[in-house]
Amino acid sequence: MGGVKRAIIKMATFTGSMAPVLVLWLAMSLSGTWAVDKGNFKTCDQSAFCKRQRALKPGDSPYRALLETMELTNTRLTLQLINDNNKVRLLLELYRLQGNITRVKINELKPLKPRFEVPDVLIREPSTEPLSLLSQDENGVVLSLGAESQRVIISARPFRLDIMEGPEVLMSLNSRGLLAFEHLRMRKDTFSYKVTSTVASVWDNIKRLFSSQAEPEGEKKEDADPANQTEKDEEDKVDGMWEETFKSHSDSKPNGPSAISLDFSLPGVEHVYGIPEHADTLRLKTTDNGDPYRLYNLDVFQYELYNPMALYGAVPVMLAHKAQRTTGIFWLNAAETWVDISSNTAGKTVFGKMLDYVQGSSETPQTDVRWISESGIIDVFIMLGPTPKDVFSQYASLTGTQSFPPLAAVGYHQCRWNYNDQEDVASVDAGFDEHDIPYDYIWLDIEHTDGKRYFTWDPHKFASPKEMLQALEDKKRKMVAIVDPHIKVDSNYKIHNEIRNKGFYVKNKDGGDYEGWCWPGSAGYPDFTRADMRDWWASMFAYDQYEGTMENLYTWNDMNEPSVFNGPEVTMHKDAVHGAWEHRDLHNLYGLYVQMATAEGQIQRSGGVERPFVLTRAIFAGSQRYGAVWTGDNAAEWDHLKVSIPMCLSLGLVGISFCGADVGGFFKAPSTELLVRWYQTGAYQPFFRAHAHLDTPRREPWLFGPENTALIRDAVRQRYTLLPYWYQQFYHAYRTGEPIMRPLWVEYPQDPATFALDDEFLIGKDLLVHPVTEEGARGVTAYLPGKDQVWFDVHTFQKHNGAQSLYIPVTMSSIPVFQRGGSVIPRKMRVRRSSSCMMHDPYTLYVALNLQRTAEGELYMDDGHTFNYEKKEFIYRKLSFAKNMLSSVNLAPDAQFSTVSWIERIVILGASKPSKVTLKTADGQESQLEFDFDASMSVLTLRKPGMNAGLDWTVMLQ
Repeated sequence: MGGVKRAIIKMATFTGSMAPVLVLWLAMSLSGTWAVDKGNFKTCDQSAFCKRQRALKPGDSPYRALLETMELTNTRLTLQLINDNNKVRLLLELYRLQGNITRVKINELKPLKPRFEVPDVLIREPSTEPLSLLSQDENGVVLSLGAESQRVIISARPFRLDIMEGPEVLMSLNSRGLLAFEHLRMRKDTFSYKVTSTVASVWDNIKRLFSSQAEPEGEKKEDADPANQTEKDEEDKVDGMWEETFKSHSDSKPNGPSAISLDFSLPGVEHVYGIPEHADTLRLKTTDNGDPYRLYNLDVFQYELYNPMALYGAVPVMLAHKAQRTTGIFWLNAAETWVDISSNTAGKTVFGKMLDYVQGSSETPQTDVRWISESGIIDVFIMLGPTPKDVFSQYASLTGTQSFPPLAAVGYHQCRWNYNDQEDVASVDAGFDEHDIPYDYIWLDIEHTDGKRYFTWDPHKFASPKEMLQALEDKKRKMVAIVDPHIKVDSNYKIHNEIRNKGFYVKNKDGGDYEGWCWPGSAGYPDFTRADMRDWWASMFAYDQYEGTMENLYTWNDMNEPSVFNGPEVTMHKDAVHGAWEHRDLHNLYGLYVQMATAEGQIQRSGGVERPFVLTRAIFAGSQRYGAVWTGDNAAEWDHLKVSIPMCLSLGLVGISFCGADVGGFFKAPSTELLVRWYQTGAYQPFFRAHAHLDTPRREPWLFGPENTALIRDAVRQRYTLLPYWYQQFYHAYRTGEPIMRPLWVEYPQDPATFALDDEFLIGKDLLVHPVTEEGARGVTAYLPGKDQVWFDVHTFQKHNGAQSLYIPVTMSSIPVFQRGGSVIPRKMRVRRSSSCMMHDPYTLYVALNLQRTAEGELYMDDGHTFNYEKKEFIYRKLSFAKNMLSSVNLAPDAQFSTVSWIERIVILGASKPSKVTLKTADGQESQLEFDFDASMSVLTLRKPGMNAGLDWTVMLQ
């Protein structure tokens, strides 16, 4: 929930003299249409540093490497670079990191003051490996990256860095000469600058007078004061270097220009992905004819689709893929960032490419990427793969993996702005039971608080929150309540008083507490960049601090970009102050810190025992460690349903697996058909939550007639039968960093037909889903990958060959889902009111045989809610079918956990009819099993084998 238009409704209830003024301001500044007002958000041309940097065109770089300054130790190389135009020196640091990663840092050699370097995102200081010098001459140096054929070439004039493997260039830096580093300087029209330069000038004259011999010409030039006339002329000509205005907002820019830029060339690459969050296709587009992709966390009201505008999150990670290799670029910078993409094959038709081929055109495809950030330093991690899974592992080694959520969080979530009161919550809860639809969490938006004061309850509508929570607990259900990071300025509000008294608010440029408008009216913004502030915030979730809470209440952090209704671009002023740093330096980190502190609070309140569940809207690299994310304020439109797929796929590629979109669309009222199709899609996305705007008609699943209730019920129940598979995908993501919902090319990296697909996806590697996202669809065409692969329709068990586009007729009940031949998927077929109610239920195993008549899968289980899995309290088993035997073997012999769940059925797809089936259990006992065989579909069903799911066993078909 976000976007200022809604504020008119929410703020109309304000008390206090400022409220009418604000309502009037909002009404005047917003049009009546339900669409993004692009005028509220900057284009590159309106962002002074982006415009400046983009004006630099490819060509020879002014930077050269001073090879005589090179120092090589066991862990790093350092080397000075000089800009021949202004003589400012930079320091290049190069590291070879464990796991095939190269790190490049560039900073000023002697900055006027320190430049911001992003803290708290890397999980540890990365481990280095030795670099060795292979050769050196006056033109450059060649370094080995360990692997015999992998090396880095640093060219001196102009400076350029190439990473090679054998004869192949994997990636080049500054090959287009777009490295730029605006050094910190003193403003030329200030008194202090004039004093400093006068003193310097006098000192220079004295030095010259007493100098016994002239210095060599070149050295004299390089050591000259960089604040020279050229720079003065440049500042006179260019707007926005020392102050900038956007609409009615001015940005004082006390540090002046500080932007950085670097280009990367990717030979042989035509497909790049990532840099979420954008409402765009999975494969990133070229930006030559429009704005670059923007990374700047913003509260964007009902965002437009298929454009590069910034949204709520910014993860500066890009993946590049070609059939032979996958690589990644992680640009560790938290300031406003723009990313330009160009390609030498962009815009060429298939015919044009064929013509090139026929005519023997030798141009290798290449994608060029350019990163531009407003401040900070260049700190880039180049992940060299070579496989997609290697890149996921490399990135996870830097920023961590997806947190392992409680099992219940993987179930279905029912949300609305707002459930009105406790009676409304009880009524909705009862409606799910009455209509036999499972759910795990019901959510409360901002109206549950006492006047938008977070950590409180409305004393009339939610007078006894513990009773409400206990009623849910009795049904093994849970609740989420919103806690936003803007705090009502009110001297009668404990939270505000404590933050103010401790000096924990973000400051404005003049040193006072920064205030802006948000849901409560005038609000302060806690400085989450401070560890002591985060500790205090975490302590507020203790049961004796956050009154009325219990173990089954979890948290939603919204508006944490941060959203400031009367701020520039609906966010915080860039010259607001966090200790030694400006907000501009760290803007994109704010939301990560809010979720970090909230998750820590949930962990602490249970004494470190229980796993947290926190949903965030704003994200950065590393946000995966703290919970779930959703795609923000979407709309009840078919295109918004479609774009939820590439949006979540893009997030998964950069480590953030726990992603979903508001089912049904947040704004507007969905048609019944759209709502049903959205439930069917959302049931197969990692985070499954329905949510709706205050102004929309109620849309609980049973309000659209019995037929549609049945369709929605079936979609939600499909989710619940698959919870064992979903849960082990979350465990796998936590262990490896691999995405749960993944593009087909991740598993089929050499199949170009998969590279741009974003209307279907895989869950893990064994389920392929092609949701129906077209209005009135009578059929969909799904691409089934894998030349020697077979796929089984999970509903009909029909077998299909891979490497084909398959037309699938659909009705309103259809959700096209296929199980990969060669896999074993566990399900629980007894769906109950919540996931917790199903904990001890038996399993059904679906064994889909491949052409070699083998299959394998896994079975993971633990207590579903504590951190005890870290103490090896879990069951993790491998299920394998080969030579007509299905066996369960322990993958974690040192782990200790027991279960009462048993195997109640085994369904083997692509089977032959056996004459008898024998079960052999861990104690050596053998017994005959009953079976059915459907010859028309080649499906063998073994009924009630009855063995414990946590023990060794073998089933033999004879």
